[in-house]
Amino acid sequence: DIDECSFERTCDHTCINYPGSFECLCYKGYTLYGLTHCGDIDECSISNGSCDYGCLNTMGSYECVCPPGKKLHWNKKDCVDMVKCLPNVKPAPKAQLVCSKTGGIESCFLSCPSNTLFVPDSENSYTLSCGVPVQQGKAQQKRNTTLPSCADPLAPPIKQKARFKIKDAKCHLRPRSKEKMKDSGKQAGQFPCTDNCQVTFVNLKCDSSKKKRRGRKSPSKEVSHITAEFEVEMKSEEVSDTCNIDCVRKRMEQKLQTAIKTLRKSINKQQFYIQFSGTEYEVAQKPAKATEGHEACSTGQVLQDGKCVTCSTGTFYSGEHNQCIPCSPGTYQDTEGQLTCEPCPSNDGQGVAGARNVSECGGKFNLIMKGLGHCSPGHYSSDGFKPCRVCPLGTYQPEPGRTLCFPCGGGLVTKYEGAVSFQDCETKVHCSPGHYYNSTTHRCIRCPVGTYQPEFGQNYCITCPGNTSTDFDGSTNVTHCKNQHCGGELGDYTGYIESPNYPGDYPANVECIWNINPPPKRRILIVVPEIFLPIEDECGDVLVMRKSASPTSITTYETCQTYERPIAFTSRSRKLWIQFKSNEGNSGKGFQVPYVTYDEDYQQLIEDIVRDGRLYASENHQEILKDKKLIKALFDVLAHPQNYFKYTAQESKEMFPRSFIKLLRSKVSRFLRPYK
Repeated sequence: DIDECSFERTCDHTCINYPGSFECLCYKGYTLYGLTHCGDIDECSISNGSCDYGCLNTMGSYECVCPPGKKLHWNKKDCVDMVKCLPNVKPAPKAQLVCSKTGGIESCFLSCPSNTLFVPDSENSYTLSCGVPVQQGKAQQKRNTTLPSCADPLAPPIKQKARFKIKDAKCHLRPRSKEKMKDSGKQAGQFPCTDNCQVTFVNLKCDSSKKKRRGRKSPSKEVSHITAEFEVEMKSEEVSDTCNIDCVRKRMEQKLQTAIKTLRKSINKQQFYIQFSGTEYEVAQKPAKATEGHEACSTGQVLQDGKCVTCSTGTFYSGEHNQCIPCSPGTYQDTEGQLTCEPCPSNDGQGVAGARNVSECGGKFNLIMKGLGHCSPGHYSSDGFKPCRVCPLGTYQPEPGRTLCFPCGGGLVTKYEGAVSFQDCETKVHCSPGHYYNSTTHRCIRCPVGTYQPEFGQNYCITCPGNTSTDFDGSTNVTHCKNQHCGGELGDYTGYIESPNYPGDYPANVECIWNINPPPKRRILIVVPEIFLPIEDECGDVLVMRKSASPTSITTYETCQTYERPIAFTSRSRKLWIQFKSNEGNSGKGFQVPYVTYDEDYQQLIEDIVRDGRLYASENHQEILKDKKLIKALFDVLAHPQNYFKYTAQESKEMFPRSFIKLLRSKVSRFLRPYK
């Protein structure tokens, strides 16, 4: 068995070797063409990606998009109104800023139970956000923040910004040491939250920079700056006859200002802590004496085999234990390197541990993944969950968990209610593969060039993968999709040329031109292991190698038919102009032709070898010229003779049959010692 997977360039993605053959597989979102190549699937060409509105193809995937004023539903396909809230969902727990004074020292705690994001910007700076701002920035939109519950207010919040300075400290978010906690005696949880300490959103940026003093002797000081933005939501229940909405706003603004003043004092005394998942963190630290070993990695990372590894999705970094801990059931984490997990929308504590996104959560949202509780194909409901309604006549829905059914179009009806595909629509004509049904004209239309359709009775054609296209319209299979690109790599010492789409069949009406210009004092040796050009076309597909584009220039090689036996030859000219042309008739596998450039001093020897019939006489010798690994080794030595010494005598013996080595040895010794 030849292990084809050990060759270079056998498969674009994954190669599996079998006795006597091999198979190429593609990553998810890609499909195979030309036997070994992988191209991106354009999912949007398959029924608009099943999207409710717009579809955007990406490499290896795709996403559905919604018009302004609408947002994507959980199922990532349907568009729903923006302001919708979930009536039976508990509101996500809010952040709390609690400040208190004990023994004349102000200390503040910020606890972040949900919607937190920790971003280490650099070694000495980080950004931390906690809660959901009313106007979401780009960073927040990327994260799937939970839908608001209907209790959430819609009045504009109170916003304030503040900037704090910490001297002699670096922006390192580190767990608070146990000793310090003993000293302070109190923890965040023990402070009574007396008066309105809920904050809707906090965004902190901590940045350390060295400030150089002007004086010569004074050392440079570490100064850290914390920029904080706070948002507090208006509480409609506080509005009364004696204090209207403006009065409530003023009161709350004053409370927030007072809290910020206390916070400033606590930061100055380094008594400001942030709590995630029960662990308290210091915002910035004074440079300690020798730090303990485990602090070698930054927060959110742990040491594994001597490397710092970021905690993966589905886990959070626990500063207390200095390890990545899987999210507990009822929580999830879709971003790596975070300090806590997010509560699930249903928040009933059910579900799996280590959930990596909202859809792996417990409760109702877990059902969507398990295929329970949501509408089955042919059904729909306002949120995609049970109870469901059946798709009415004239509509269909192939997928589970959807909020709508697709119309057949053109006034067509379905054979029954609850139809699951366009094929259930009673079309006026039945379209065969290679065609699609046009609901406006009620005709079958041939798939345009660059698309195909393998099934009967469909209303779309699939776009060819990657940058491939078909030779003709009406294609029925992805194998008709061919890459038009002329392949190869042209190096100074070694290289190869390859027909487009190789080893799949080459496309029709293609022309390729390659130029090989070796460095000074070097000549070209070419091996054609095998070449497949259909003979039926009266020389319609031709490969020719000449000195130049001029038809009268010296020709080294020309063929328009299939040769399965290999041939090696030297170029009759110093440079080579190579052309491959195909017509619209039959096609074939084509060719992959390697070449090497060698020192012209060896011209006589190389020609002596390649013109000797014994080189091609036995099956054994023919196999050598077809074996990519052996050709690579031979070419390596021809291009750089000193590389011969890389191979041991034993390796050479195992690589090549004795008869081949014998043939070469006699030629080489005669060339090097002609008078012996």
